[in-house]
Amino acid sequence: MERELWRIVYGEVLAVASGKKPRRATFDDAQVAATYLWAVLHDRPTSWACRRSSWPFYWRRPLPTPSTMSRRLRKASVQAALAEVERRLRGNAQASLCRWIDAKPLPVGGSSRDRQAGFGRAAGTMAKGYKLHAIADGGQGFIAWRVHPMNTNAQKAAPALVAQLQSEGYLVGDGEYDSNRLYAIAAGQGVQLLAPRRQGTRLGHKRHSVHRLRGAELLERPFGQALLESRDEIDRMFAHLTTPGWGLKPLPGWVRTHFRVALWVRGKMIFYHAWRNLDVPTAA
Repeated sequence: MERELWRIVYGEVLAVASGKKPRRATFDDAQVAATYLWAVLHDRPTSWACRRSSWPFYWRRPLPTPSTMSRRLRKASVQAALAEVERRLRGNAQASLCRWIDAKPLPVGGSSRDRQAGFGRAAGTMAKGYKLHAIADGGQGFIAWRVHPMNTNAQKAAPALVAQLQSEGYLVGDGEYDSNRLYAIAAGQGVQLLAPRRQGTRLGHKRHSVHRLRGAELLERPFGQALLESRDEIDRMFAHLTTPGWGLKPLPGWVRTHFRVALWVRGKMIFYHAWRNLDVPTAA
């Protein structure tokens, strides 16, 4: 499967970035992006992909040095190329009526010296690391995502994601997303947020957003309950992102600091959406 994934991804990289490079640069953006993605596909450090022995015998293209990769991966043009590859692989499927929002912890070792990692809740426990906050669409994949330190709560991370929604419908999350501000932001995008109140909490007597009140009313109806139950789908999508050999496993030791973690997640997202294009089932 890795060979098929690479064929799809490399074709998109060439289509997006071939021939584009800074003045006096030896390697174009496509060569830099492809070298990095080869390392991501095989769960290896970038320096590994800079060695000829790490590539198939038929790969005769020149390879950038680790220092070149470190410098060029931070360039806006390479970052934009990787984002565009991901967008193209998501395709142009019609947006679903219902989408889901959730977060996945990306822990690092407790003794890690990564000062940008946060310490917060991670799947029922406390851990140090980062969180992948994402909005998922059953037809389009992960349509919006960002990486934040582990201690960034959902209500702080969600507004930037919700603002990227471009079609009307419903957005379903857990109780972490139940706030007047987030309901109002979603409504501004033509989206009705649905988030159950946390157990033991009540709306109280203060003034609430009409969109939050409408969401609470919808959740008392069978239609709203069905939408809420569909939230399990984002857990399955996270499983498909993480389970395969090329998937987003626990962060390896060389993926530290916010920039490198977000870049690593971008690479895994690219291969996830390429896998969706293969339409091959995988174990969850």
